[in-house]
Amino acid sequence: MQLEKLRQLVVDTLDDMKAKDVQVMDVRGKTAITDYMIVASGTSDRHVKAIAETVAYRSKEAGEAPLGTEGLNEGEWALVDLNGVVVHVMLPKVRDFYNLERLWSAPALVPEAAAATS
Repeated sequence: MQLEKLRQLVVDTLDDMKAKDVQVMDVRGKTAITDYMIVASGTSDRHVKAIAETVAYRSKEAGEAPLGTEGLNEGEWALVDLNGVVVHVMLPKVRDFYNLERLWSAPALVPEAAAATS
């Protein structure tokens, strides 16, 4: 499946599952882990689990089986790794604490020695 279609499948699934505050971050050039990081909130631990399980199920149905999932038992923070798209679904308090959007949208830090020569 093409990366853009996979990203859209995830976004559509999050919308169908009533995920809150969906943020899609293009992290190409910032990490080799993935191309897109998608962060969304659920309203309860059950909602978080249901969202993540549905994302995993629909992507598998579309021919893109997840490389792995984490946190489905706890439900505070669930992760679905689809290789080119990594999906984080969290409770709002967990999301506020880790603030992944700030982490992945921050400009790359330049070492002081390199900055001094620029």
